[in-house]
This record gives sequence, structure tokens and C-alpha cells, in this order.
Amino acid sequence: MTQTMRWFGPNDPVRLRDIRQAGASGIVTALHEVPNGAVWERDAIAARRAMIEAAGLEWRVVESLPVEEGIKTRSSDWDRLIDDYRHSLTNLAACGIDVVTYNFMPLLDWTRTDLAWELPDGARALRFDPVAVAAYDLFILKRPDAADDYDDVTLDAAHALYAAMDDAGRTTLERTIIAGLPGSEEGFTSAQFLRATESYAEIDAARLRDNHVAFLEAVCPLADELGIRLVVHPDDPPFPIFGLPRVVSTEADVADLFARVPNRSNGLCLCTGSFGVRADNDLPGMVDRLGDRIGFLHLRSVQREPGGAFHEAAHLEGDAGMAAVVAAVHRLSVREQRSIPMRPDHGHQMLDDLHRTVNPGYSLLGRMRGLAELRGLERGIAYAAGLAG
Repeated sequence: MTQTMRWFGPNDPVRLRDIRQAGASGIVTALHEVPNGAVWERDAIAARRAMIEAAGLEWRVVESLPVEEGIKTRSSDWDRLIDDYRHSLTNLAACGIDVVTYNFMPLLDWTRTDLAWELPDGARALRFDPVAVAAYDLFILKRPDAADDYDDVTLDAAHALYAAMDDAGRTTLERTIIAGLPGSEEGFTSAQFLRATESYAEIDAARLRDNHVAFLEAVCPLADELGIRLVVHPDDPPFPIFGLPRVVSTEADVADLFARVPNRSNGLCLCTGSFGVRADNDLPGMVDRLGDRIGFLHLRSVQREPGGAFHEAAHLEGDAGMAAVVAAVHRLSVREQRSIPMRPDHGHQMLDDLHRTVNPGYSLLGRMRGLAELRGLERGIAYAAGLAG
């Protein structure tokens, strides 16, 4: 695997030299300052690449080139937005970028309810609690008919949780869910978010899938010509929230997408954390069966909790079964004779980083621990197979 770390640009508290010292050889990043839907200009891409290369690192993977909401909903601006997306892909290819990550989640990107959940060892992790989501949905967002989406047990628990929260706790929950996490493509107020959900009132899962296919049919022929692999990031979490459909949550979802758009450029960012929230996703089997479509790896593990909650586990712990996943990746790499870009994802906030300002999930030391563990695991698997000294 090609070892990388995510970097959020010049304002990231983690510096490029820190990432290099952590052992990564590559950077995964984006032009986060460019508004969604706007063209990424070639000069800006080249300048960012020059900055990364001056630090002794390479940039081949974009995460992410956002798909604007008007593409997801097939709005009247669809043609213009598609043309702008193609323009950005052309500019990225001209600058040597050959993997472009995107997602097709409506409105919200990855969602958590606690950004500093304390673990038994004192480190902090990201956590998702469906009861907290329901409390926000019912009593802060006040989405019409939201109660229909929850069972009685969850409704009772959400009511009790909200009643026990003070104003500060309610504000923190609201900001955590909708203000925008690192790498998220949008941030909202609750009023804005509620209005935005109305644009999906007539869009169910089937229609969102059709819109996703239409997007790929429009951009993949160009990506094929450019030698770019478009890799879709799975839904996080991998199920509908706030009444919004999500359609990249299971192996079946991905297989259907590949069957409907067979272009070589139509690929997958295999995130073991996002897919791993669901016990019915067989992660090593997905690597084996979908391997030729995998262009990028997010390696992290979640610990599933009773009632549907989950939190970020250490990279070699939790429910991912990381040894079996990396063994499957090793088989894929040998079979196809290629090194797949990988990054350790969502590390714990730990040690000195507990006293620093960090992007939640993207502090340095937790990810450095994860990278070291994953590097050692891969080396051990290769050694056992007789392919490393």
C-alpha cells in the first residue's frame, strides 16, 4: 500500500513536515477553499502540488472533489454543474492527479454526535449515537413527521436525553451534527438545513441512485480518457438519516453501481469504518470481490455498540477485523501488481494532542499510531507470504 495522510491545506494545524516524519510518503488533500460547484483552476492545483512536493511528499489523490447538490437532485443547473465538474477533472489530470474521491450523500457528509468521547485510557474518539440524532431531529431541527422514522424505544430515549440536556449541551449537539466536520462539504444552521431537506422531498433511494448513475454516465467517459479513477466514498453512517436516502451503504449498492456504469474510471474508495458500521458488510470479501475497482483505502475500525451506536476504535481493534482486511489488500496488490493509496483514518486524540487545537478525528499522533500499526501489519503479512525481509 502507498502510505498517505489527509491534510486540509495551509491552515491545517498538522504540518506537512509532521506528516512526513510520521512515515507517510503521500498527501491526500483538496482545495477546501474553493466553494462547492466552482471549477478548480489549474494554477491553484499546481501551486498546491508544488507546496506538497517541496515538503518531500507526493499528491496523487484528491479527497474530495465535491458533487454539488444540484447534481444530486438533477436541478435546472445540472448541465452547467456537470460541465464545471468535467473542467475540474481536466485540470486535475493535467497536474498529475489520477485518483479523485467524491461522495453522493445528500446534504450532510460524515455525521457524528460526539467529537471528544472519552475512552477508558483517557484518549478521545468520535462517536455516533442514534438517540442523540433523534433528539436533535425531533426537538431542535423539528423536522415534520420525524417521529415516524423512529421506534417507540428510541423516541422515549430521545425525549429523556433532550430533557436532561442544558442549553450548552443542546447547542453543542446541534453544532456537532450540522456545522460541518473536517472535510465536510457544507455547513448549515438548523433552519437552513431544514429548508435544504425540502429539495429531497420527492427524491427516494431509487431516484437518488438514478441521479448518481446519470452523474457517472456524464463524467466517466472523460475520466476514462484522462486516466482518472473516480472513487466513491461510502455513506457515513451507512443508513438513512433525517429522512434523507443514502445509496452507497452496502456491497450490493456498489455492485449495482458498477453494473450500471461499467466504465473503468468508476471506482470505489473502500472505507472500512463506514462500511464496517454494518455487520452485514463482509470487509475482506468486499476487497476480494470488488478489488479491481478499489482505487483508494480508508483503513479504520469502529466498535459497534448495543442499540446502533458506534465509536472509532483503535485501528487494529474494534469490529473491522483489520488483519483479514489487510491480508485481502495484500493479495489484491500482488494479483494486480499495484500499490493502492491508503490512509489511516480518524485517529484518536491522545498524548500531547489532548492539549492542542486539532481537527476532530485528524490529530497527528492518533493517526501516526494507526499508520505505524497498519505498516507493521502489512509488513508482517508480506513476510509471512515470503515477499518481504
